[in-house]
Amino acid sequence: MPTEARVLADFLGRWSLKKTIRQGDGQMAAFEGTAVWVPEADGALYTEHGTLTLAGTAPLSAERRYRWSADLDIYFDDGRFFHSVPPQGGQAAHWCDPDQYDVAWDFADWPAFSARWTVKGPRKDYEMHCFYRPG
Repeated sequence: MPTEARVLADFLGRWSLKKTIRQGDGQMAAFEGTAVWVPEADGALYTEHGTLTLAGTAPLSAERRYRWSADLDIYFDDGRFFHSVPPQGGQAAHWCDPDQYDVAWDFADWPAFSARWTVKGPRKDYEMHCFYRPG
């Protein structure tokens, strides 16, 4: 059964966000916080803020920002294109020389959804699962 196509308005508001990160060497990290989409101009500003916990270190405050267009294109905060979110979920990719970022968006349990990242290259080697829940 196909997943309903998502539109930008579906994401607007505050979401709970949890991430698990497994480095290529097996080390684990976790992020817990919020993701907020706020309408602006012809899209939305996405901000995630929370606590990043890495093995053997004190928890760190972490924040990331992106801009989303009405057609679900994602841009870095400095305006560079990142990738397009498939409206019904699915695969997307971003080449950030010299590393490859591949993501699978899953909207099957909407309004909960996830993004699974695989990042490989000479500088990076990890898998990250991001879990979004309303509120």
